[in-house]
Amino acid sequence: MKKKLNTKFDQAYKLASETKDKLPADVMLQFYAYYKQATKGNNYEQSSSNEDVRNAFKLNAWFQLSHVSEEDAKKEYIKLVKKHLNSNN
Repeated sequence: MKKKLNTKFDQAYKLASETKDKLPADVMLQFYAYYKQATKGNNYEQSSSNEDVRNAFKLNAWFQLSHVSEEDAKKEYIKLVKKHLNSNN
């Protein structure tokens, strides 16, 4: 079951990474936060780029998912992709 979830998650990530669709900023933050929670859990890291405000929003979105397990974050990420990028799955 876990292998199947990981495969679906990897496919969803590939689709999201390759999309040319322009998504609203709040949806992009959801993608970012669920991806980070799914792959890093609560091992937060802060980007060292000069875009402080944008990075603060991204980190805050991730913090808000601290109660979500990595497995559940993968499931939610897949749902986001289905909802916003691939309604056929």
